[in-house]
Amino acid sequence: MKSKLFSVDFIIKWILLSTILFLFLFFSSFYYAKYVSSNISSKVFRLHIVANSDLATDQMLKLKVRDAVLKYMNSLIDTSMTKDEIKKIATKNLSKFRTIALNTLNEYGCNYDVSVEVGNFFFPTKKYGNAYFPDGNYDALNIKIGSAAGHNWWCVMFPPLCFIDTQSGVLSEESENYLKNNLSDEDINIISHENDSYIFKFKTIETINRIFHSNVK
Repeated sequence: MKSKLFSVDFIIKWILLSTILFLFLFFSSFYYAKYVSSNISSKVFRLHIVANSDLATDQMLKLKVRDAVLKYMNSLIDTSMTKDEIKKIATKNLSKFRTIALNTLNEYGCNYDVSVEVGNFFFPTKKYGNAYFPDGNYDALNIKIGSAAGHNWWCVMFPPLCFIDTQSGVLSEESENYLKNNLSDEDINIISHENDSYIFKFKTIETINRIFHSNVK
C-alpha cells in the first residue's frame, strides 16, 4: 500500500516539475524572442504604403505610388546615412511625398486622398527576400491611399534595402553587407536565415500581439 502511494505521489511530483520546467523554458524563450524582436525593430526604418482596397486597380495604383515615392526618396538619401538622418529627411518631406502620391494617382484618373506620416507603427512578421523581420513596432514612413482598406507594400529604408531587387527571393551580398554594418551578428543570424525556431517564436508573439492590433493588414 505504501509503495503504491509513493508511486502515485512520485508521478504527481514528476508531472508538476515537468510542467514547471516546460513553462520556464517556454517563457524564457518567449521573452528572449520578444527582446530580440524589439532590438531589431528599434534599428530599422520602414516604408509602408497601404492601398485603397484589394481590387486589382487599387493594388496597381499602390505600386505606381511606391515607384514614384522611391524614385524621389532615392534622390535624397544615400547608403552612408544613419537611421536618424533618413527619418529626419522623410519627416521634412511629408508634404512632398503627399504631392507625389496625389499627382501619381491623378495621372491614372484617380482622385483618392492620401495621408502621409512618420511614426511608430505595428507590423506583423514579414519576409523580405530571404530575411525575416519579426513583428513589432517600427519607425516608418506610412502612406495611406484613400480608405486604406487594402493590403500594403513595404520595404526597409534603413538599412537601405528598398532599392535592392528581391525578386530572386534571396538578399544579395550588397544587401547583407548593409545589414551587417547596422545590425549585430546575433540580429543578422536571426533574420537572414530561415530559422524555424525563431520564426515559430516570432509567430507566437505575433499571435498574441494581434489581439491588441486587430486592424493590421
